[in-house]
Amino acid sequence: MDHSDIHRLAQVPFYAEQAGEATLFEHAFRQRLPVLIKGPTGCGKTRFVEHMAARLGRPLITVSCHDDLSAADLVGRHLIGADGTVWADGPLARAVRTGAICYLDEVVEARKDTTVVLHPLADDRRVLPIERTGEQLVAPPGFMLVISYNPGYQNLLKSLKPSTRQRFIALTFGYPAPAVERAIIEAETGVDAALADRLVQLATALRRLTDHDLEETASTRLLVMAARLVASGLPLHTACRAAIVDALTDDAETAAALDEVVSAVIAPVR
Repeated sequence: MDHSDIHRLAQVPFYAEQAGEATLFEHAFRQRLPVLIKGPTGCGKTRFVEHMAARLGRPLITVSCHDDLSAADLVGRHLIGADGTVWADGPLARAVRTGAICYLDEVVEARKDTTVVLHPLADDRRVLPIERTGEQLVAPPGFMLVISYNPGYQNLLKSLKPSTRQRFIALTFGYPAPAVERAIIEAETGVDAALADRLVQLATALRRLTDHDLEETASTRLLVMAARLVASGLPLHTACRAAIVDALTDDAETAAALDEVVSAVIAPVR
């Protein structure tokens, strides 16, 4: 291993692999297959894509999808400049031209016309037609399309059509196993094993709750945020209240119930 290899590895964002997902992603990349990642909020989907892009040595273009995101926002549009009308590539077109990995986070949040644009890129054609310029951008070998969504948020109005889903290799993520989650917290925040273990125990207890109408439960991301607050000197209970309890609910009664769980789990830690 030469110095350039060491530098490259040092730049790879930390990610704790759980079930061979990195190997599967590498195979998909080599076979020029797009990838769909499913999983709850804060379970590591975005970090995984960042890790894999760095590991593969590919630039990464990330788009956070939302209700107003249109096909034109992705592909590009004509803009009026000082010298007249000029074409400006959107993030998807830039990714195709440069051979980057394009990651569309929470793709089901985008407008329906958006996913149709992905179809010719996500099958054997690997082409992005730009109707307004008449171009047919052919994706180079280094280009990869990755999309993600949270199945827990899905409903009849926000779901992927079968014609879209069946163009992608699918990876299903969940929250990490306790040992892996402890390792993530320690690596990301520098806290000791005892505190990381207590936070994982708290997450386990909160994830077992079924009698509260929570849209989401305690994610690995929230645990890392709480640990960072503690590492900076904030009391553990205060950190858990701010980073976990109040992040999960606005309802006072639900917050009080969650806070009771926090107190019960973290009480031994001073």
